[in-house]
Amino acid sequence: MVEIEVKRHIGPEDLSTLSQLLSAASEADAHPALGEHAWLDLVQGGREGFAGLVAWEPSHPHPVGYAQLSRGEDLGERPHWGLELVVDPHHRTPGNTVAGDLLRSALGLVASEGGGHFHLWVNQPSSVQDRLAASVGLSPGRTLYQMRRGLPVEETPSIATRPFRVGHDEEAWLLVNNRAFAKHPEQGGWTAKTLKARQSQPWFDPEGFLLHEVGGRLAGFCWTKVHDAPPARVGEIYVVAVDPVFAGRGLGRELTLAGLAYLSGKGITEAMLYVDATNTVAVKMYVDLGFVVNHMDRAYTGDIAPGPLPPGSMPGGA
Repeated sequence: MVEIEVKRHIGPEDLSTLSQLLSAASEADAHPALGEHAWLDLVQGGREGFAGLVAWEPSHPHPVGYAQLSRGEDLGERPHWGLELVVDPHHRTPGNTVAGDLLRSALGLVASEGGGHFHLWVNQPSSVQDRLAASVGLSPGRTLYQMRRGLPVEETPSIATRPFRVGHDEEAWLLVNNRAFAKHPEQGGWTAKTLKARQSQPWFDPEGFLLHEVGGRLAGFCWTKVHDAPPARVGEIYVVAVDPVFAGRGLGRELTLAGLAYLSGKGITEAMLYVDATNTVAVKMYVDLGFVVNHMDRAYTGDIAPGPLPPGSMPGGA
């Protein structure tokens, strides 16, 4: 069993050490080791409800695994917790307990803080993750499709859009975003601070953040993102939404077309997006636009009862 160190704040030295682990895992998996929400929490040192669980083995000078626990919006009377888990590529051999030790420690930490609804996100899960989740009482929950299609698109949008104006459009955008994603665990409940964190990222480009107005009021938007990592640039429909007041007008499709046209104009030849598999209306729209499923990500979920902090975890940390 590995030793688990629990950190409530990530300092510069911690970030440097963990970045090496995350980089190695990202390269091995051909996929970012942490999702964007988790990565931003990490580089900003953590926030309320944050816990970084670092796994160490006595014979190794570097971490052999990392799990990041975050507390989201409360669902009803119970807190909502999310976990992302990374194991060093050299410690993924059969019989290695790093992933299981990190997961059980995270579940114990949730229990010690009053319990709640818990989900573990896994990129492209296999039977290994299925068995690990089942061993601690978690069941398959939400599934996200990553969908892709080539560019350009023959169909052109029939609506006008304009770029996002930094320092001007934030309040109106937050209102529409939070109305459109009122029940969404990741995209809902954004604050000015949440938005500013995205605006501070190197990939942020207001020219690709397209807004559509009706009668001077923001009706919807399509926020695009360009991934420049080799071997090829890929354009993402990062977030697309319509204010519920303007639902039923086909604006979601038109905004998506506007985003695809913008990406194509940047010389990008492949587009991607993520969509919840249960959102059948959106999935159908994307299929009609020529998208196909590239792979699936899955959340394993469960309800954790209150309990004591598990042995073997070192609480606190700088």
